[in-house]
Amino acid sequence: MNTSRNANNGSVSADDALARLMEGNARFLRGRPRFSRVPKEVLAALAKGQRPYATILGCSDSRVPPELLFDAGFGELFIIRVAGNIVSPKVLGSLQYAGMHLNTQLFIVLGHEGCGAIQAALAAKFQGAQERSRIQLLLDNILPGLEEIESQLPHEQQLERAVEANVRWSMRQLLETPEGRARMAEGRMKLVGAVCEIATGRVRLLA
Repeated sequence: MNTSRNANNGSVSADDALARLMEGNARFLRGRPRFSRVPKEVLAALAKGQRPYATILGCSDSRVPPELLFDAGFGELFIIRVAGNIVSPKVLGSLQYAGMHLNTQLFIVLGHEGCGAIQAALAAKFQGAQERSRIQLLLDNILPGLEEIESQLPHEQQLERAVEANVRWSMRQLLETPEGRARMAEGRMKLVGAVCEIATGRVRLLA
């Protein structure tokens, strides 16, 4: 994986971006974030354009704001949030924009413990629960990734495994797109899965 800064567009390499994110999460966990206030001149500069160093597909849950978890400033992260961090044509369009026009090399799928969308998908899978039509469409996007989750597992373990399985399912869908395959073949793009621990804010990278 190329770890140098790209001379053509100034974008941050995938490895450098991942290191910056995890350093930010460490600062957050220590209670020593850098970004408590944002100078007005920073916002004025950003009005001219954005150059984020990483793209994050995360869940809409209000307890897991990526900017805070990674102690990132304005303009540093390109964030797409949707319940269950699902992949859809609109999400794919946003991700493609980040790669093609913003030149981010690192893409992270960020799930989180206790995800309500995953709990609802498990209820649909094992108990036949039904949600309203649009929520059900969302769950239908999640269910294919939960095929190997076993019904006899204790609920907490079942949910933990399902959250990770859903992150990996989203990653798989991204890698199966023509754009994903092409960018991985170039050797610049890096796709990483992660799970946020709700009680601590710690972000755990998936192997």
